[in-house]
Amino acid sequence: MNALPLIHSAEVAAAKASGRPVVALESTIITHGMPYPQNLEVARQVEDDIRGVGVTPATIAVIDGKLHIGLEVDQLETLAQAKGVAKLSRADLAVCMATGGTGATTVAATMIGAERAGIDVFATGGIGGVHRGAENSFDISADLMELAQTRVTVVAAGAKAILDVDKTLEVLETQGVPVIAYGQDSFPAFWSTTSPLKAPLRMDSAEEIARAHRMRALLGLPGGQLIANPIPVESEIPAHDLAPIIAKAQTDADAHGIRGKAVTPYLLQRIFELTEGRSLAANIALVRNNARLAAQIAQALSDLAREA
Repeated sequence: MNALPLIHSAEVAAAKASGRPVVALESTIITHGMPYPQNLEVARQVEDDIRGVGVTPATIAVIDGKLHIGLEVDQLETLAQAKGVAKLSRADLAVCMATGGTGATTVAATMIGAERAGIDVFATGGIGGVHRGAENSFDISADLMELAQTRVTVVAAGAKAILDVDKTLEVLETQGVPVIAYGQDSFPAFWSTTSPLKAPLRMDSAEEIARAHRMRALLGLPGGQLIANPIPVESEIPAHDLAPIIAKAQTDADAHGIRGKAVTPYLLQRIFELTEGRSLAANIALVRNNARLAAQIAQALSDLAREA
C-alpha cells in the first residue's frame, strides 16, 4: 500500500473541483453522542446549516479501512445505526485503517483527516482537554496536542464543561495555540455562554479569524486555532445551575471506576440524566451554532484566496 486510502464524497469532490469552501465535521457525535434516530437527524441538521451558508459539509469517518471525507446519504444512515463503532484519535487512527476497521473520528482524528484533505476549518461541539484530577490520573485529551501541530481552525463552544478548563487553557498556552473568543472577552463554558475565565484573545468577525489563519500559514507556524464560540444565550444552561450537576456526575464516575476514553461519554450521559435532557438540547444548539460560524470562516478564507 503506497497511497493513503482517502475517499471524497461526491458532494465534497465537486466542491473541491470547483474551488468552493468545505467545513469538516467529526463523526463521534453521531456514534457516541446521542441515540438513533436523533443522532441522524442532528447530523443532517448540522450539514444543512453549513450548506445554508453556501459551504459544503464533510463529515469524516473511517469505513472499512478507508478515510472518508464526506459521507454519502446511505453511509451516514448506516453509521448512525452501527453498534460498537471504534472511537478514533491520533493513537489508533492508523491501526483502524490498516486493519480494515470502521471508526468515528474524535476532534484530533478529524483534524488529521481534514488537513490531509486540504480542509482548513472544522466545526465541533467542544474540544477535549485536561480532566479534573489529572494531577493524579494524567488524563489529558490528545485534542490539545493536535491543536498544537495540525493546521486546522477548530470552532467549538470552548472546552467541555466537565473538564478542568483553567488547566486546559494553560496547556493550550504552553503549546502556542491561539485561543480566540468570538464576540466576547469571556471564555465560553460549553453549555454556558460565559465563564469567570478571560479568553486569551478576542475576534469579532469571521473575516478576522480567516486572516489570522492565513497569517499563521504565511509565518510557517505549526498548529491550528481554537475559536471559542459561545452558545446562544437562549439555549444556554447557566453555569451556577450546572456546577453541582457536574460535581455529582464526576463523583458517580469515580465511584464506578470509569477511566480513559469512557470518562467523557459517561459524564455526558449522566449529566443528560441529571438535567432531564436539557444538556442534550443545549449541545445540539451549540453544535449548530458552531457549524454556521465555521462555514462563514471557510467562506472568508475562500474569498481571501481569490483576492490573492
